[in-house]
Amino acid sequence: MRISVILLVFRIWSIVVVPIVVKGKSGNTTVGRVPSVVNVGALFTVNSVIGRSVKPAVVAAIDDVNASPTVLRGTKLNLILHDTNCSGFLGTIEALQLMENDVVAAIGPQSSGIAHVISHVVSELHIPLLSFGATDPTLSSFQFPYFIRTTQNDYHQMSAITNLVEYFEWKEVIAIFVDDDYGRNGISALGDALSKKRAKISNKVPFTPGASETDITDLLTGVNLMETRVYVVHVNPDTGLKVFNVAKKLGMMTSGYVWITTDWLPAILDSSELPDPDTMNVIQGVVSLRQHTSNSGSKKLFTSKWKGIKDKETSSFNSYAFYAYDSVWLLAHALDNFLNSGGSITFSYDSKLRSTNKSDLQLSALRIFNEGQKLLQTVLNTTFMGLTGEVKFDEDRNLIHPAYDVVNIGGTGLRTIGYWSNHSGLSVASPESLYSKPANTSASDQRLYSVIWPGETSKKPRGWVFPNNGKPLRVAVPYRYSYKEVVTKDSSPEGVRGYCIDVFEAAVSLLPYPVPHKYILYGDGKKNPSYTNLVNAVADNTYDAAVGDVTITTNRTRVVDFTQPYMESGLVVVVAVKGTKPKPWAFLKPFTIEMWLVTFGFFLFVGSVVWILEHRLNHEFRGPPSQQVMTIFWFSFSTMFFSHSKREHGEHVRTVSSDFVAVCSVDY
Repeated sequence: MRISVILLVFRIWSIVVVPIVVKGKSGNTTVGRVPSVVNVGALFTVNSVIGRSVKPAVVAAIDDVNASPTVLRGTKLNLILHDTNCSGFLGTIEALQLMENDVVAAIGPQSSGIAHVISHVVSELHIPLLSFGATDPTLSSFQFPYFIRTTQNDYHQMSAITNLVEYFEWKEVIAIFVDDDYGRNGISALGDALSKKRAKISNKVPFTPGASETDITDLLTGVNLMETRVYVVHVNPDTGLKVFNVAKKLGMMTSGYVWITTDWLPAILDSSELPDPDTMNVIQGVVSLRQHTSNSGSKKLFTSKWKGIKDKETSSFNSYAFYAYDSVWLLAHALDNFLNSGGSITFSYDSKLRSTNKSDLQLSALRIFNEGQKLLQTVLNTTFMGLTGEVKFDEDRNLIHPAYDVVNIGGTGLRTIGYWSNHSGLSVASPESLYSKPANTSASDQRLYSVIWPGETSKKPRGWVFPNNGKPLRVAVPYRYSYKEVVTKDSSPEGVRGYCIDVFEAAVSLLPYPVPHKYILYGDGKKNPSYTNLVNAVADNTYDAAVGDVTITTNRTRVVDFTQPYMESGLVVVVAVKGTKPKPWAFLKPFTIEMWLVTFGFFLFVGSVVWILEHRLNHEFRGPPSQQVMTIFWFSFSTMFFSHSKREHGEHVRTVSSDFVAVCSVDY
């Protein structure tokens, strides 16, 4: 009797309760409020520089979450891994196959190009996508609401490179990048950041993904003919070393060259405890950025634990492994909060996909995660301390406190020469020690340790060279007979020398860009040439410029531009008077007899006019004839003297300044 009752109860439970838990593929699927297993997807290229570090990190994170008594108690995460094979097409197919498993979220992908495509899929199915490697700044939450970047945004990385360029006072760079979404959009962000600092990308040099060494050689050969010597390399880790192998063969890793890379290069070097000596030989002197992670106790524990992880294909790991590990824990904390708040996990069919059941792709098998929007918001609101530091999102869905290590390749490893953060800019102090202080990104307060540049030199490269095929400026130099200390012909390679030449060369050396020029002598050296004709020759484009003791006059400023004067002659000549005696009538020599007669005539005329006007009213102009004559002469003299004094004190006085003039030198 008791057995019959028990069997009856079991049959009723199996009919009523079980369909509530799982209702099959033909209808909605519902998992209880505290499910025992939750499917989590992972998408990345396993056989890649990043993938070989990320895979064991993700597996270790899943194991740590399932073993932790503080999160998801009673619920296990089931990892379903799909390899995207570094292909946008295969990555999309793998993503669709992954979504058939009713995953609540996906970790990855590492590729920005694949993320662009997969983000459309997860947005349709309401499945959060936590990407630890897609750094493309155009992957915004406005276009892809279910895309969550759990690593640093390349917008910040390009700002860090811009600060480096500004710190070393360069004005132009050449961008070498892979021609895909990751490369193009990253370099576009670099161009925007440089323009704010009055710098620019002088040339963009893209190459196709998977380009051969021959193609890269052709590109770098053309790059080597350009004036700019500052190169920013933004490529994928798996093919990036080809660029430096070719550059080494072309002699572009020597003194005078500057190579700056994004974080792909440290990702390669960090993935091996003992980097390949041949690899280190071709990247000596390179400056690079590496995603900064705080030096916490949990990070040290994970580092020591790495040696015990089985089935790993790399002896060490890069920073992407840290971000992938934290991505799993971020999802675990969010799921824990989601379930504890009464959330449930249910899926339903998409009516749009049901209409495509005639297709062999079986898209009708894909289902919408009904609570995806709520889980998405829970993820964005989750905060915890991970291996990378504090994991928290700002209003733009980017991780707070973006920071990078600035490293210099030298010898057999990397040397940290400073840090960058959006809080303090470039600094030799770790970003964590500066967050509590006021923000300071002033250019005058930026600091880095010394850099060993290519060619094993510590002297900062100029960043540009005179082009071999460029058209130099034609600079005219007056070849005069006198005052050769100012400018004259010389047997040096420049062909000229003098004080004016020294000033001009010093000014050119201070420019942040190359100004090739050649000097052309103007004159025969036997007599002083016509400076007016020289100025006119510059005006009619016979010469591009002129350097010498050329006086600034009104007529000349109408046809050419002058620099600010840096010398004054005063137009004064002082000579000693020998063998002559002063003569009492020497003051008459400046004027001719005719001029003196005209002056005396005006003297009498002015006095007469004054006497006519004042005689009837002013008693001073009356009396004996001798008194009236003296009065006329006095007022005439005083009037002319007063007018002359006003002119001498600045009224109606015209001044002349000069440029490129030497002491006691007057041009003609």
